[in-house]
Amino acid sequence: MDKRISRIAIIGVGQVGAAVAYALILGSVADELLIVDIRAKWRDGQVRDLTDVAYAHESRTRLRAAGYREASQCDIVVITAGSKFSYGQTSLDYLYRNTGILRSVVNEMKPFRFDTILLVVANPVDLLASLAKEISGLPPSQVLGSGTFLDSVRLRGLLADRAGIAPSSIHLDVLGIHGDAQVPVWSTATVDGDPLEKAALLCMATEADQASLARECRNQSRSIIAAKGATPFGIGSIVSSICTSILQDGRDVRPISHFQPEFGCYFSLPVVLGRTGVVQQVPVALSAREKEAIEESAKELKSILDRVQERS
Repeated sequence: MDKRISRIAIIGVGQVGAAVAYALILGSVADELLIVDIRAKWRDGQVRDLTDVAYAHESRTRLRAAGYREASQCDIVVITAGSKFSYGQTSLDYLYRNTGILRSVVNEMKPFRFDTILLVVANPVDLLASLAKEISGLPPSQVLGSGTFLDSVRLRGLLADRAGIAPSSIHLDVLGIHGDAQVPVWSTATVDGDPLEKAALLCMATEADQASLARECRNQSRSIIAAKGATPFGIGSIVSSICTSILQDGRDVRPISHFQPEFGCYFSLPVVLGRTGVVQQVPVALSAREKEAIEESAKELKSILDRVQERS
């Protein structure tokens, strides 16, 4: 019997969507990539350009243009479609524009295949993932957001550079609501298995040092977005990692946005990722301050989510 063909659909192929496709092609993550965009000429041009990448790197991945209905029958659907934050635009305008795009896209794809995994990358990611869960009709475990995975990778890298060691030696997660309210979890950080305060070579155990690194992590994202409008290559590599974990049933632990029943919305905590999406949540021994910060921002997000749903 032939092996089942694996398919990933990318909804929206601007900077971020194209970078996601590029990373998936380089990793030969899926047999087929379906490219969907409301701009038909743009979509077709991206397909041709990215197909050259697949040929050049001898990737097993093949690309083709597709529509919403076909996309909804894929193993994974990655939603990158959304508007850029424009100068002079209010945060509220940006929020309602992107929630409107998300609502339209998900409704166009319904009904989804029963085992499809829906991965939201567009921002504000936790709010949009929360809405996608409500609209899609898919089980909560199959609707994910990229969340704070990239922030976690970035913070580990910054700490590793400052300490002069390999990032792979560091375990440090950024959790909670993606953005200004996200919480670096220093209380459980380790270096080669040792708690951060015992890793004498780092000299990074003081609150001032940690706050400085957390600011640098947030500002790095802002500076990239100010310069080019998005962080396409970073998020592309993160999405490729998430999709690999899902399609290969890798059971990798990742800090990604998923449904939190206690709060009625999405935010990032570590989960085990597999073919069914979130296999299980991984308990984290947060400090009292970290737990309070995450809970307060989650309550604020739920309030915003309720207002968005009332307006729709």
